[in-house]
Amino acid sequence: MHSDQQIKHWTPICDLGEIVPNTGVAALVGDQQVAVFHVIDRSQGEPQPRVFAVGNYDPNCDAAVLSRGLVGNLGERIVVASPIYKHHFDLTTGECLEEPANSIPAWPARIADGKVWIGA
Repeated sequence: MHSDQQIKHWTPICDLGEIVPNTGVAALVGDQQVAVFHVIDRSQGEPQPRVFAVGNYDPNCDAAVLSRGLVGNLGERIVVASPIYKHHFDLTTGECLEEPANSIPAWPARIADGKVWIGA
């Protein structure tokens, strides 16, 4: 996990309100397709918005589709299920739970000033 102090550059993606809660959108950051997710975290009692950023490309089906996947949890992990073969990717680490060799990149993400930011 990255701390905000370790991140040298933050890229604004969109306003938080532009992403429907518990869904994702695709964004182009540099030359990378990134799937950005707005998740409502209820684990601490009061619902809190959180954002995650992972690669949009699913290596299991050879398509850039993860931003259209279903968000949920498997145990304590917040995941997205690919819309093609339903493989689960951890939104914090990018790990593919069914095929760890096919894991994807993950980037730090935060909400600041009502906007979603991706760190590099």
